[in-house]
Amino acid sequence: MGEALGVSGSELILGGQKSGKSRRAEMLAAAWLAQASGRRALMVATAQPWDEEMRQRIARHQQDRAERVPGMLTLEEPLALAETLLQHSLPSTLIVVDCLTLWLTNLLMPAPDSASNTAVAKHARGDVAMLSGAIGKLPGPVILVGNEIGLGVIPLGPEVRAFVDELGLLNQSVAAACKRVTLMAAGLPLTLKEVP
Repeated sequence: MGEALGVSGSELILGGQKSGKSRRAEMLAAAWLAQASGRRALMVATAQPWDEEMRQRIARHQQDRAERVPGMLTLEEPLALAETLLQHSLPSTLIVVDCLTLWLTNLLMPAPDSASNTAVAKHARGDVAMLSGAIGKLPGPVILVGNEIGLGVIPLGPEVRAFVDELGLLNQSVAAACKRVTLMAAGLPLTLKEVP
């Protein structure tokens, strides 16, 4: 990651687990803050502490982020993502959303049976459309972090396959709305899309 870090108006950073997605978003936020006084950075965290392991993971992320980007504020929002972005976006404020995959999980869970799965997925697609539409309306820059999980073997079970499908649709929708799309692998960025 030796290249100069520049913030696009909107960027989607995708990758697998521990690929360097969040670290890249944090590096971009730190560069944004360092470029001019009066700038702010806001992390919109979508994770919910469902169990002890997740609570520990969230705490570790908060501590790491505080060390790497001390000027970044955090706002927890597991569901109303489009509304939150529209409410907090300013030309002087960079917003980082981490992560879209957990946000989608929050929208889709719990879905107790297959009949309600269809209704829940339809509602989630409406939220995805609202998010994608909001991205182009934001007065300030936004970086969205998400997982690319569709590169492996076809998962077992219809629920998992349905989630992979929905995440793929989410990633496509947000990628179409963003000016830059970056794929992370082994801590290295690959630019998939760059619109000046």
